[in-house]
Amino acid sequence: MNESSGAAATALIEADVREGTYGDKVAAVEPGGAGFIPLGERHGKPLQEFWTWVSPNMEFATIFVGVIGVWFFGLSFWMAALALVLGTALGSVTMGALAARGPLFGVPQMILSRLGFGFLGNVLPAGLNALVAGVGWFAVNSVSGAFALNALFHWNTKLCLVIIVVVELAVAFFGHNLVHVFERFAFPVLVVIFAIASIVILSKSHPGMHHASIPGGFLITFGAAFGYAAGWNPYASDYTRYLPPDTNRRATGLWAGLGVFISCAILEVVGAAGATITSLDKYGGNPTAGFISNLPTWIGDVTLLAIALGAICANALNVYSGSMSFLALGIKLPTSLGRAVIAIVLGVAGFFVALSGLSDAGQKYNNFLLVISYWIGPWLGVFFVDQLMRRGKRVDGFLFDRKHNPWAGFAAMAIAMGVSIWLFANQTDYVGLVPKHVAAFGDITFEVGFVLAALLYAIFFRLQGDSGREEALVIPDGMTVVPAAGRIGPDPTDLPWR
Repeated sequence: MNESSGAAATALIEADVREGTYGDKVAAVEPGGAGFIPLGERHGKPLQEFWTWVSPNMEFATIFVGVIGVWFFGLSFWMAALALVLGTALGSVTMGALAARGPLFGVPQMILSRLGFGFLGNVLPAGLNALVAGVGWFAVNSVSGAFALNALFHWNTKLCLVIIVVVELAVAFFGHNLVHVFERFAFPVLVVIFAIASIVILSKSHPGMHHASIPGGFLITFGAAFGYAAGWNPYASDYTRYLPPDTNRRATGLWAGLGVFISCAILEVVGAAGATITSLDKYGGNPTAGFISNLPTWIGDVTLLAIALGAICANALNVYSGSMSFLALGIKLPTSLGRAVIAIVLGVAGFFVALSGLSDAGQKYNNFLLVISYWIGPWLGVFFVDQLMRRGKRVDGFLFDRKHNPWAGFAAMAIAMGVSIWLFANQTDYVGLVPKHVAAFGDITFEVGFVLAALLYAIFFRLQGDSGREEALVIPDGMTVVPAAGRIGPDPTDLPWR
């Protein structure tokens, strides 16, 4: 449906509603795809966002973000800790702002991305996230879980990888409700075990140890920490879209942001502390074993189990959100199990990528963290400026309007990515023009990408000439069509810190 009366009228766009009956059932496969969640299916409380975002970060991949600041970039413990906390804080603030939109719009994050990018232009961020989440992050966390099982049981790493992947895919296959429940029950186990291990590591660390830092090491570590926290940003509303539309959005954003910040900041700092008592030369092949080498045997063993459990928690979200992003491309599948099938396909692809990552995992992970921030920075720049430019307007109809194809978002993001990577990237596979000549710049690709995309979009938005358009989403209800609940339009008062 698409109706309007007069040039100034608001067009009505019929929502693509998620099919099937699901509610709060846990032992059931979530039906449908990435459509609008019907009001009768809404359930949950904002507090659940806290453990949903703490549990997936209770894993070795988080710890290793802190390790690389000391091992690879030569920072002292205190400088590494500062870079880690600041980078994580920035990625957590944006996480909260994005998660707060879920109850209001009732759609996954990459469907929300259509507001600024349009139906076709959204292929750029949604396609990237499908690959990065469902394949890239899935591979990274599967490798860390496999290393944990290998260090504990001394089984073949490939066998360990298969075990981890099978459990991860089982959780993601069932969908949204089981993911939330799995994270909730894993939460106390992971927090207690990692708290004990962290106390031991911190007590044995050497924070005053002198290190010879590489030029720009602080900014590269800052970027890696931001990339890790912000890596969750494109998933944000995937796990808040089932909340009732009248849910307190500030509380929703606050709990999601705190979950990411507290878990990442603490474990990353512990990782930096652990790096002061371990050696890259000795443990570069299996950093997980290096981390637990300074723990008493029984604590080390349970920590390895916790690392494996944390990897499963993380990848349940990664492959689930990867499937949401794939469906946000606008591809309609002929079965109500389409989301579940896509999750399996992405997970299998991630498994094969993980096999190649079992060797030289440390350097590959470092590069991956930086690449994450390279595209998320420009995407966030477009997303947030679009909210400001459309403030007070009815825009929810754009989510499912296949004719909504503005060029500004795609152009701003693509140009910002190309320019920022070309000039400022700094990793083993490619060094941009600026750090090649002035190493002290480190890697500020995501900062430049964010600012450049924001500025370009603000200009392009006015040039494309549709700033006054409004479209309202309507929900089919039998033979009638009713408006979507509430006033929906970008409004800074919805942000969690206001």
